[in-house]
Amino acid sequence: MNDMQWAPIGSEPLPPPLPPTRVDFTGNRSEFRKMVTKGAMLELVTFGFYRFWLVTDVRRHLWTNTAIDGDAAEYTGRAKELLVGFLFALAILVPIYLAYFLIGIEFERWQGFASAPLFLAFYAFGQFAIFRARRYRLTRTVWRGVRFWMDGSGWAYSFRAMAWGLLVFLTLGLALPWREAALERYKMQHTHYGDLAGDFEGDGWTFFKRGWWLWLLSPIALIIFPLAPFLYAEFRAREWRWWLDGIRIGGVSLSSELPHNAFYGLYWKVIGWWVLLSMIFGAYLGGATMLVVKLSGLPAEQVFGPDNTAKSIPMLVMMVIGYFAVALAINIVMRVYLQRDLWAKVLETVEVHNIGAAADVRASGELASALGEGFADGLDVAGF
Repeated sequence: MNDMQWAPIGSEPLPPPLPPTRVDFTGNRSEFRKMVTKGAMLELVTFGFYRFWLVTDVRRHLWTNTAIDGDAAEYTGRAKELLVGFLFALAILVPIYLAYFLIGIEFERWQGFASAPLFLAFYAFGQFAIFRARRYRLTRTVWRGVRFWMDGSGWAYSFRAMAWGLLVFLTLGLALPWREAALERYKMQHTHYGDLAGDFEGDGWTFFKRGWWLWLLSPIALIIFPLAPFLYAEFRAREWRWWLDGIRIGGVSLSSELPHNAFYGLYWKVIGWWVLLSMIFGAYLGGATMLVVKLSGLPAEQVFGPDNTAKSIPMLVMMVIGYFAVALAINIVMRVYLQRDLWAKVLETVEVHNIGAAADVRASGELASALGEGFADGLDVAGF
């Protein structure tokens, strides 16, 4: 007899799901530090215009050294795009600033009334810029030859952000988790990887349960300073983990085991550097003052008196040089600890589930302009 047994069609066992895929970050810290140090110095001599090239280099370093399932991402943005977007944004923002300035001069009694509309206008522009800047960065992000992209309306997002912002204000911050969930859901539902659509499954209640006690302690942290960095670092770590757990792209999902204290060291190192640099700046000003007084041969009150403006110019020049040197150093510290190191700490805890769902993706979407990134830069709400 034939001992072979035939299974009915369609009853074959399904293959077991693939294990989660880790995300690897291979960026060299020393190389990154040298890059941002050089970039910060070039920012100084170019009066800040080199920042578009530095931002592009930073993103390219982070993207290129981030690998999922063995394949690294690619950032295709160009610094010239950011510069042009910034100049276009300035052409819109400068007249607004100028109009408010003229109102303040010509109609001093109206200045207080003009402040509220100006604040609302800039807040609306800022939220629009955040959405459009994210769209720009996504359309310049490529993985396995397929581009991410984004649709949706920046102004629709801005309206939602303003409405939720009002609710957060009225509830003294209690509604913040629901605001973050609603806005992130809108952004992710308009995010695509090729022909795969994104979604966000995080909800406000989950976020609230993870951090409600931080909300209760925040008034105390405003009074007792040493608590503030801990609370903020705790909040950011819980927010990152909640956000990563909610991301979906087609059938692909993310999860993170980021510990609640992951950022303590980073924020305290930044504060330590800030204190050290402030002390160095104070000592520098003291030394500069003594040098100017000694060279002039006059008492300090005469050298810096209102009648000796010309003699105080060297001191003013030295103060400006010292200020820019400190700003340069703080810029480097912020980029190393709160961009590169934070990025690495987050990624080492991330797992990608069902990566096979992204195996047969068709390219789709179009490139977005850098106007939103320009607005974000002009309003100082740009990310990296």
